[in-house]
Amino acid sequence: MEASTGSGTEALPQKQRELMRKAIRLEWITLAVKVVTIPLVGIVAGQSQAMRTAWYEDCLELLPPIAFLIAARTIRRKPGEKHPYGHHRGINVGHLVSATALLAMGVYLLVDSSLSLASGERPPIGTVVLFGRSIWLGWLMIAVMVISAAGPVILGRLKLKLVEDLHDKVLYADADMNKADWMTAVATVIGILGVGYGWWWMDAATAIAVSASVIHDGWSNLRTSVRDLTDARPTDMEGNVHPLMAKAVNAANHEPWVAEAEGRFRDLGHVLHAEIFVVPRAGHQVDTAELSQLRERLEDIDYQLHDVVVIPVSEIPTSLTTAPR
Repeated sequence: MEASTGSGTEALPQKQRELMRKAIRLEWITLAVKVVTIPLVGIVAGQSQAMRTAWYEDCLELLPPIAFLIAARTIRRKPGEKHPYGHHRGINVGHLVSATALLAMGVYLLVDSSLSLASGERPPIGTVVLFGRSIWLGWLMIAVMVISAAGPVILGRLKLKLVEDLHDKVLYADADMNKADWMTAVATVIGILGVGYGWWWMDAATAIAVSASVIHDGWSNLRTSVRDLTDARPTDMEGNVHPLMAKAVNAANHEPWVAEAEGRFRDLGHVLHAEIFVVPRAGHQVDTAELSQLRERLEDIDYQLHDVVVIPVSEIPTSLTTAPR
């Protein structure tokens, strides 16, 4: 049997290390932007349910970048006695924490907004004096929402450009939330204008729409993170079967001395752990050199095939799930 191990840093080639550094910078910028915009939204929120919900959502958006930064630091540790597989799954744990918090807060906001709508709560949006002039507070709310959404939308698009090459689901979840900020901003603006027009129920209805979006993000990310942590079949960013599974098994099947090959894979975050079971051709005595060469060929397919184990067997275990190919 031939195997390979390594730390999270060693697992990433130079290109991905550069992308990680860019992602870390973007997450720090995200936190800096949120530190500025969250107080602004809180100051002008008043009694508006939609604005309060938008403020809660902005606070929640601190979780994914914090989880990413912690995970990025965690995966640098080398494998040891307590963690023989390394710390790659720090990414999966960060994904789970962020998703759970999102879902829990989304449910809370939905219940709170629904109760406000059911009770007929009418949010007062008064006026403020600014530069010696009386201004409807709703205009300030709208201006702050536009300003608060602009940064995350831009940052979200920049992060999405890094996601595919890094195979980082925490970064993907964060980028997806950032990019969707404009939807929250538009919904909140509509709710504020509705209240100004006299449709008091628009405020709570908008808050319900925003909370439903938070629940959707939380549930989809929670489902993916639990799948990865429970060793389900690895998937790509879109939830499709990971293409490297078929590539690895096909490469093993093309070895001259291999009669049949199958694989078992686990998502470890940025990389995959692969166990490739191979049945040698009749009469062939496989040696360690051949196993080592096959392992190296498999790892050369893609950097994500990092922790590869090649296991010679007399027959493929029946418990294995055939990789689509």
